[in-house]
Amino acid sequence: MLVIPDRPHAPATPAAPALSVLVAVDPVLRDAAAASLTLGAPDVVVVRHDLLPDDGALRRVVVDATGVLEDETVALEHACVSCSVREDAVPALARLADDGRWAHLVLALPVTAEPLPVARSLAAQAEPGGVLETLRLAATVGVVDLDALESDLLGDDLVDERGLALTDDDQRPVGEALAAQLEQVDVVVTSGASATGGGLVDRLRAVDSHRVEGLHDLDPVALSARSHAPAAAERRAHPLGARGARRRAKDPRDRSWSLLLRSDRPFHPERLLAHVEDLGTGPVRSRGVFHVPNRPDSACLWDGAGGALCVADLGTWDEVAAGHPPVTRILVVGAGEPRDAREVHDRILDAFGEALATGAEVADGGLRWLGREDVLAPWLGTRTA
Repeated sequence: MLVIPDRPHAPATPAAPALSVLVAVDPVLRDAAAASLTLGAPDVVVVRHDLLPDDGALRRVVVDATGVLEDETVALEHACVSCSVREDAVPALARLADDGRWAHLVLALPVTAEPLPVARSLAAQAEPGGVLETLRLAATVGVVDLDALESDLLGDDLVDERGLALTDDDQRPVGEALAAQLEQVDVVVTSGASATGGGLVDRLRAVDSHRVEGLHDLDPVALSARSHAPAAAERRAHPLGARGARRRAKDPRDRSWSLLLRSDRPFHPERLLAHVEDLGTGPVRSRGVFHVPNRPDSACLWDGAGGALCVADLGTWDEVAAGHPPVTRILVVGAGEPRDAREVHDRILDAFGEALATGAEVADGGLRWLGREDVLAPWLGTRTA
């Protein structure tokens, strides 16, 4: 069963109905979790959203223990998750809360959607004076299939190839969507029996998250007793928060592994480009931050999954991580047989060491890069003085 922490965040209004957010990358698994929450629980209602980008619309289905209460297609200004929340979910949830029949409302997001932006919006609306002020945000919940997790997370399938794209131009790897859900949610619910899938879940989920094994143990009462902490959710999603959960006892069948790359030194821009393929591509999930000497104030994002890698300028270190000195820190997670894992580890460690600037190269504070071509500009944008 879902274990409630010893010192949960106390809700501002204990009697207020709970609001939870449900995510998954598999529509069958998402709907099974929604059904599990309502089964035998007459005080739970689920609002399910599915985007129809070709039609500029979404489908809203409202279900409780008695069956389907609503099934409507609603036109949107733009068929995107943010519009669906703003234009439909918030008014629908407010209306259902005013009805008074349910003590727990669950918003099941479109498949592959990230939970954090939606939770952020709902938390703001649940503040005093907001449209959802009669509700309290209880938990964000992600549901994953352990037996499919390794291929979903580390494979190179794209969401549009599976018919799961959220927009017409959604080219995300499935692994990118899955990783974001695992890393951001309060509660991870697992289905299936793969030990490697379970190991990957525990290496990716946040330290302060909770894991529930099996949909049968997804207890709506325990879930509604939780209280979502927006600040904690923001820390999980921050690339500096890539730490992995506390590990369970190692299952001998578990082929998952993780590797933490860390240095106070920046990447050498040219050598980073030369070694980026060995560092960031292939069947791994990698997330973190880095810096380069020709952009001494910039905190740069490193985000890889599904064979794809995204690097970007996040802003200054003071803006992005006030009080944290510049660091190069990347968590890499993968799976494979021991010999294969060692080869991958060696390749990544060698590439990491080669890509770092030497002490002599940064001793002048970056002066040697003045006037030189910024080879990372196509990815990080135009460098500012």
